[in-house]
Amino acid sequence: MKLWGGRFEKTTDALVEDFHSSIRFDQRLYKQDIQGSIAHARMLGSVGVISEKEANELIEGLAGIFEDIQAGKVEFEIGAEDIHMNVEKLLTERIGQVGKKLHTGRSRNDQVALDLRLYLRAEIDQTKVLIERLIHTLLNLGEEHLETWMPGYTHMQKAQPITMAHHMMAYVQMFLRDLDRLKDTRKRLNLSPLGSGAMAGTTFPLDREKAALELEFDGVTLNSIDGVSDRDFALEFLSAAAILMMHLSRMCEELVLWSSGEFQFITMDDAYSTGSSIMPQKKNPDVAELVRGKTGRVYGDLMALLTVMKGLPLAYNKDMQEDKEQVFDAVDTIQKCLLVVEPMLRTMQVHRETLSRGAKGGFTNATDLADYLAKKGLPFREAHELVGRIVLHCSKQGIGLEDLNLSDYQALSPIFEADLFEAIGIEFCVRARKIKGGPSPETVAQGIQLSRQVLENLSW
Repeated sequence: MKLWGGRFEKTTDALVEDFHSSIRFDQRLYKQDIQGSIAHARMLGSVGVISEKEANELIEGLAGIFEDIQAGKVEFEIGAEDIHMNVEKLLTERIGQVGKKLHTGRSRNDQVALDLRLYLRAEIDQTKVLIERLIHTLLNLGEEHLETWMPGYTHMQKAQPITMAHHMMAYVQMFLRDLDRLKDTRKRLNLSPLGSGAMAGTTFPLDREKAALELEFDGVTLNSIDGVSDRDFALEFLSAAAILMMHLSRMCEELVLWSSGEFQFITMDDAYSTGSSIMPQKKNPDVAELVRGKTGRVYGDLMALLTVMKGLPLAYNKDMQEDKEQVFDAVDTIQKCLLVVEPMLRTMQVHRETLSRGAKGGFTNATDLADYLAKKGLPFREAHELVGRIVLHCSKQGIGLEDLNLSDYQALSPIFEADLFEAIGIEFCVRARKIKGGPSPETVAQGIQLSRQVLENLSW
């Protein structure tokens, strides 16, 4: 008989039994479910709703079930619907009638809200570790390539010379923001809904704060309806996960481009590449491509849960059972991607000479030539127009700005002097950009040091 079956005269249809059950996916919440039940049982005993002896029996029984699940000795039942009722059924079978007292003052509504918060809190902490590891790898790459000159791009056209370090540090800033978003999400989710009951609390004198403290929450939710119907914390996590995946995808897109024969900026390590079943010469950046592809999957998780929640009246509705698969999928996806991207970056080979040659082509020093004229007193807009004509001339001749003779420059404007060639040298162009946030090796080195300090001082 179902634990809720007293009001029913017929058994559940077999198709509905399978359709209704969530144990296939929510069984992964067993740790959080038992953890929450232990805290609830201890609290029930402390306030006298049940005896201390009964509370200890419940706690010992739950601890034994946890050990058996860990050891693979438990087979969950679809008929028991979900992880909550499976655990309660097992508990009653083991310790008898006392097991039926566990659910006193509690509903599956506040129970599942509790479990999901506990689960996400732990997974956010694990994700933090993985992001920090990736950031450290990017910082190490930055230190290694402070003077590896490369072209910067806008519109996928060569724009200005920068360094590999400067480029890597752009991603460091993105991932640091990802950590901030996850920190904020964790802060808002870290309130206990336990005690909200089905939606109107309970008449039992529960000590919500005591249970919350044992479960390391910062406090309790302040409205019982919101306590069971809120999934903002899950949506916030999925939003942060989607943005994180977007950052990973952008980085992987560049790695795919850079490893191509057209760019040849990097070579992927064999351990993070694959071949072709028909073309013997191929070395494909499949790992980076898969990360790029899996980004859409996490976007889908976010949109799915937003769509589930958008039309739900308060408080709990069965639709909300659909939250867990989206959250689980996003957690698994971002963690797997982070695990594989970090060593892929760490082991890639960077071709400094190719990058340096690329930095010298495509008139990447044109802005510096315009700046040179502006520093000589020519209004920048006029300087911009003049350099544009020079670029057009050099382009037709198939030469770079540095290849044009001084006499040719002076024929266009008497402002030009011999020092222009130093001003448009690629290395000088990069080193001169010492403005905060700029690409000069000196500035980037300071940025790396500051980023390391941010990581060291990041506390959750």
